Amino acid sequence: MALSLEVFAADPKASPDQFILDQIAFKREQTSSYETGYRAGWEEASTTATALAARNKADLAQHLQQINFTYHEAQAHVLCALQPLLMQVVTQIMPQIARATLGPIVMEALIPLAERLGQAPLTLRVNPATQASVQALIETKTSLPLTIKADPALGEGQAHLHMGTAEAEVDLDQATADIAAAVRGFFDLFGKDHLYG
Repeated sequence: MALSLEVFAADPKASPDQFILDQIAFKREQTSSYETGYRAGWEEASTTATALAARNKADLAQHLQQINFTYHEAQAHVLCALQPLLMQVVTQIMPQIARATLGPIVMEALIPLAERLGQAPLTLRVNPATQASVQALIETKTSLPLTIKADPALGEGQAHLHMGTAEAEVDLDQATADIAAAVRGFFDLFGKDHLYG
C-alpha cells in the first residue's frame, strides 16, 4: 500500500494524489528545519539563562540587604547596651584616673621645662586635693628647686607650671570633659542616625 499525502501546491497540473519531492530539495528542507529548530532552541535557552541570572542577581541583592540590615540592627543593639557603661567610664572612672596620673604628667612637663630654663625658680600650682600626692611624687623623682602652691581655682586634674617667663599647663579635666563630650556626641549622632536611617 502506497503512502498518499495531501498536496498543497499551487500547481494545477500536479495530481491531487501525488507529491514528489526530489532528494536535493528534501535534504535542503531537512537542513533548514534543523537550523530553524536549533536557532529556536538556542534563543529559548538564552532567554531562560538571562531570566535565571536576573532572578539570581535580585535574590542575592535582597539577601545582602537583609544581611546589611541585620548587621546594622545588631550593631545598634550593642552600642545601645554599651552606652551606659561608656558614659560611666567617661564621667566617673576617667576623672579618677586623671587625678591619679596628674603627678606623672606634671613630671613629663616639668623636666623639659627645667632643662630649658636652667636654675630659674619653679612654681607649681595644683588643686589642694591633689597637692599632697603631686608633692610626694615630685620629691621622690626630682631634686629641682620647686615651690608647690595650692590653688583652689584649679580643678583636680589641672596644674600650672611657672618657671621664669615660661609657663606650661596640664589640664586633664578639660581632656576628660572633651572625651565625655565626644562620647555623648557619638551616641547623640548615632541615636539620630539610627532613628532616621
